[in-house]
Amino acid sequence: MVLERTLILLKHDAIQRSIVGKIIARFEDAGLKLIGMKMIWADEKLTDSHYPYNDEWAQAVYEKTKKGYEKDGKKLPYKNHEEHGKTILSWLADLLKEGPVIAMVLEGPHAVELVRKMVGATEPRQAAPGTIRSDFASIESYALADQKKRAIRNLIHASDTVANAKREVAVWFTDKELYNYQKDLDKHF
Repeated sequence: MVLERTLILLKHDAIQRSIVGKIIARFEDAGLKLIGMKMIWADEKLTDSHYPYNDEWAQAVYEKTKKGYEKDGKKLPYKNHEEHGKTILSWLADLLKEGPVIAMVLEGPHAVELVRKMVGATEPRQAAPGTIRSDFASIESYALADQKKRAIRNLIHASDTVANAKREVAVWFTDKELYNYQKDLDKHF
């Protein structure tokens, strides 16, 4: 079995709420191996590398947001997907630059999929009970974030695909900052 690596960012809101240890414990309890971790205050260069503009992503986010607005009988306040996408990316970058974040790399079989399930839906109020976002941030919503003209405060970022995980890990960590060591559970992989 091929081991996967995934990037986790514990955002400023997780640090402010003093729940970092509780979140890390969930990943360790699931058997994932922590192979890199650091606290960093992201700058514009780092956030631009982490959140590069992608037209396909912007189109998908725009259509999803547009459906939600139409369902609520509201008009989407953006001219097109590009304007909307760039606004969302600027909000996401602003949130990462607001305060220090803890960047981590976890390793294990199916790490990307497993971590995404444990983290829960992007909008915490839609996250399944027992997930990190449901348990610690369930009062946050897209509606609240839109009203405040900011990114959704959902405590944590987790890579969404194996390909994105590889790219994101390389943005936040050098090879020398990632450690290879053996745990007792490793003999089962």
